Amino acid sequence: MNFSNQAPKAFDQPVYVTRPVLPPLADYTQSLAQIWQSGFLTNGASQHQALEQALCDYLRTPHLSLFNNGTLALLVACQALQVKGEVITTPFTFAATPHVLAWNKATPVFADIDPETLCIDPSSIEHNLTDQTSAILGVHVYGMPSDVHAIDTLARPRQLKVIYDGAHAFGTQLDGQPIVQHGDATMLSFHATKLFHSAEGGALCMADPDLKKQVDLLKNFGIKNEEEVLLPGINGKMNELQAALGLLVLQHVDAEKQRRQAVRDIYTERLQAVPGVRLLRMPANATDSHQYLIVRVNAAQAGCDRNELHQRLKRFNIITRKYFYPLCSDYDCYRHLPSADPRRLPNAHRVASEVLSLPLHGGLSANDVHRICDAIVYSLHHA
Repeated sequence: MNFSNQAPKAFDQPVYVTRPVLPPLADYTQSLAQIWQSGFLTNGASQHQALEQALCDYLRTPHLSLFNNGTLALLVACQALQVKGEVITTPFTFAATPHVLAWNKATPVFADIDPETLCIDPSSIEHNLTDQTSAILGVHVYGMPSDVHAIDTLARPRQLKVIYDGAHAFGTQLDGQPIVQHGDATMLSFHATKLFHSAEGGALCMADPDLKKQVDLLKNFGIKNEEEVLLPGINGKMNELQAALGLLVLQHVDAEKQRRQAVRDIYTERLQAVPGVRLLRMPANATDSHQYLIVRVNAAQAGCDRNELHQRLKRFNIITRKYFYPLCSDYDCYRHLPSADPRRLPNAHRVASEVLSLPLHGGLSANDVHRICDAIVYSLHHA
């Protein structure tokens, strides 16, 4: 491959990894007028009810419970499923994943990741099982499906709960089936950085109607009715303003996916032959959530390492993310755990030093993506 010695032109404004999908402001204003007319701003009113049903239909999940953010949804899932003792999870994830275990007084046990999917490795899960293990908390990293069948094979004979952090996996399917149909519960994040969002928000998907009832109680202080409080709950309810925005954003999700696929196609065409730069790709039997576009940088082949590329791209106003770095097992609050020993997590440590999230959203033109690729190729060989 020929590399130009002429530096590409920098973008006038920063180009970030993502940009929220926003419906026409007039449409949201109309929804707000309906909310004002109703006089109900929260507590599961009409917008909330409509969004829950719309998402059940879109995601093909039997039951869904909306939350004001994904972290509280995951926290409540652990409460509802009564996780305790040790819970096996991945260090290659966002901080919220192990934090919800700590808040539930459970001990995170970090298992290594698969070097190709970057999701938790079932063989490492098996190696970390003890008589104190109560659950497995997997993560569909970047929307990549975890090895749900292998995890189920490990969990069911031992009566372990299986929870998935699906923050990146909105709409992901495996063998034609929604990924949210696996496990006892799957959390989805509707933060503004996500493909589908409600500014802030989240949800739990589940098949068990009794679990749905328990979750709904827990997110509403444990209140059953005006005179009965059944258990110690929390306030995790999504409000009407969030739900109204979510209903409108949902109308634009499929079109945004198509735009992001076009962006991904250009990245693939331009970067697939660049030495030392490898795009993370979905397996043939899985659909892409189009949440992130990840490359792995092999310093020995690429000309520079991931950290240096991350810094060099800033000269062109291209703001990438070292996502996920550092590993959760390296946080001060977890590094004392025996499972946090780097010698037990070789794949996770190697991958965390290689991954880089590139800009991926429908607001990028074809020319924008080509300019980003030009800057990547140039930056690999020019300090």
